[in-house]
Amino acid sequence: MILQALADYYQRLADDPSVDIAPLGFERKAIDFLIVLNSDGQFETLRNIREGTGIKRSGRISLVPKAVKRTVGVAANLCWDTAPYVFGRVLRGDKLVKLKAVKNKSLSENKKVLKKLQSRCPEQHKAFIKRIENTFNSIDDLGINTLISFLKSGDFKSVFDHPIWIEIEKEGGNLSFQLSGETRLICQRQEVVAAILEKNKPSGARQSCAVRGEPDVPAKLHTSIKGVWGAQSSGANIVSFNLDAVCSYGKKQGYNAPVGQQAEFAYTTALNYLLAKDSPQRMQVGDASTVFWAKNPSDFEADFSFCFGLPKKGEEAVSYEKIRSLLSAVKTGVPSEEEDLPFYVLGLAPNASRISIRFWYEGNVKELKERVAENFQDLEMIRAPHDPEYLSLFQILVSTATERKAENISPNLGGEFARAVLTGTAYPRTLFANAVRRNKAEQKVTFARASIIKGFLARNARLNTSNQQEVSMALDKTYDNIGYALGRLFAVLERVQEQAQGRGLNKTIRDTYFGAATSSPLVTFNRLNQLAIHHLAKIRNSGKSTVWLEKLVGEINGLLPKEGIPSILSLEDQGRFSIGYYHQHQDFFIKKEIQPEGEEA
Repeated sequence: MILQALADYYQRLADDPSVDIAPLGFERKAIDFLIVLNSDGQFETLRNIREGTGIKRSGRISLVPKAVKRTVGVAANLCWDTAPYVFGRVLRGDKLVKLKAVKNKSLSENKKVLKKLQSRCPEQHKAFIKRIENTFNSIDDLGINTLISFLKSGDFKSVFDHPIWIEIEKEGGNLSFQLSGETRLICQRQEVVAAILEKNKPSGARQSCAVRGEPDVPAKLHTSIKGVWGAQSSGANIVSFNLDAVCSYGKKQGYNAPVGQQAEFAYTTALNYLLAKDSPQRMQVGDASTVFWAKNPSDFEADFSFCFGLPKKGEEAVSYEKIRSLLSAVKTGVPSEEEDLPFYVLGLAPNASRISIRFWYEGNVKELKERVAENFQDLEMIRAPHDPEYLSLFQILVSTATERKAENISPNLGGEFARAVLTGTAYPRTLFANAVRRNKAEQKVTFARASIIKGFLARNARLNTSNQQEVSMALDKTYDNIGYALGRLFAVLERVQEQAQGRGLNKTIRDTYFGAATSSPLVTFNRLNQLAIHHLAKIRNSGKSTVWLEKLVGEINGLLPKEGIPSILSLEDQGRFSIGYYHQHQDFFIKKEIQPEGEEA
C-alpha cells in the first residue's frame, strides 16, 4: 500500500506540467563541475557550478541518467561521474580517499590505499567509455560523438592544468559534460534523452508486479532512498534482500518481492522528491523523517507542516494563524470535496543499511484535520506570554528528553506519538511517564510538559468514556483529586516562602523538595508545613497580612481526603500533581482587579 501510494504520487507529479520530475531512467543529481568541449572534441574550459558559499557549497541539481548502484565492483554512471571514472585519476582530497586513509595509521599504509585505488582507475575509465558506447551505438549525435572522441583521446593534460582543477583535486565532486555554446548538458540533448528512454524500457521475463499487479520485469535492485535523517549518506533501502537467510525459493535480491521496474522507479523517485532538503512536504518527528502528500492537489499539503513542524524563526505568526484557521474550519465544517480525498503520512527511520517504517497513516483530509484539531484541543493549556501558542511535535518530544537534546529523545517515541495523533488513539504512556520524570529531575514544570500530561489524561478520559472529572486547561478550584490538590498546595507553600524571604530568594522549596513531594508526599509535606509556620510568622512580623495565604491553604486542605495525605502517589496522580502546581503557579501571575490583601504587586 505504501509503495502503491508513492507510485501513484509520482504519476500525479509527472502529469503536472508545473512540476519538474525525472522521467524513467533519469534522476535529479547534484553536479559540481562541467567539462566544456568544442565540436571537435577538444577541451575548452572547466566550470564550477556549485551553489552557495563557503563549506555550504553544493552541486547544482541537474537532470542526469539514473545513477548505478555500486557495491565493490566497477560500475560507471552514464555521461556523468567522479574523476576516477571520467579521467581515470584518483583525487587525493576526494572523500573516498580520506575515508579509506583515516582507517590506516601509518603513512606507508595510506600510500598502499592510494595505490590500490589508483590501480582500479584504468578499469573504471574504460567502463565509463564502454557504457556510453553501448548505450548510444544506434544514434549519431554531435554531443555523444564529441564526448566519445574526447574520452578516447586520453589527453587530459589541459584539464588538469586548468585553475579550477585544483578545487576538484581538493574537494572531489560529480563531473558532467557540456558542448560549447549550449546551456544543457550533453546527456540532456533531445536525441540522447530519447536513446536513454528507449534503453530503459523493461526487457526480460515478466512477472506480476507486487505494487501494481500488472506484468512487468522485476527490479533486481531498488534505488537508494536519500534524505532520511541518521541513515547512510549514500542512501538506504526500504526493499532489500542481501542475505541468504531472508531469501526464499532460490530467488535472489529483488526477485524475492517482485516489484516491476516501472513501479520501482516511480516510488523511489517520488520518495526522494519528498525527502529533498528544500521539500515543503517533509519534517522531522523525533528520529522519524516524515513526508506527507495527498492523492490529488490539496492546500492541506502546504499547511500540514504548519500544524506539526517546528516554525522557522520569524514564521511563528504565520504558523499559528494557519492553525487557528484549521481549528475554526473544523468547527464550521470541512468542505465536502475533502471528505474523500486520500491523504498519506509516512515516517521513516534508519536501520543499518535499510530504512524502517516508523509509522504509516492513510486516511482522508477531513478526518486528518479533525484529528489535528483534536490534538491541539487536548494539549491546550494556560501559558505565559513567552510560551508558544501551539506546540510542534518536535517541541513536545524534546521537552521530555535529557538536556532537551534531540538525540536523547526515547527511540520510537516520535513514531508512537505521531501515530496516536494521526489515528486519534491514546498518547504513548512513555511520553506521559517521561514528562513526569523530567519534571521531577529538573524540579520544574514547563509549559510543554504540563501540556503533555494534561493531554494524556484528558484524552484517556475521553477515550475510556469516563465520567470522572479530569484536569482542565486552567486552574480548577473545585477539582479534589489528591495529586492535583497537593500540587496546588505545594505552589501555595512556595509562594508563602517567597513572601517571607523577599524577591531576592535564590532557591525555593521547589528546587529542593519538588521531586520528593511528588513521589512521597506524606513525609515531605509534614516538613513543608513546619517550614510554612515559620514563613507565615516572618511575614506577619514584617507588618504584612497573611490572611489571603492562610485562606488559600485552608481551601486546598479542605479538598484533601479525610484519611490524610498518602505516603505515595500513582503515576497518574504524580502527573496531576504537576498540573496542580502549574495551574496554581500560573494563577498567581494573572492580573486581578483587586490585589489580594498582603500580596505584593
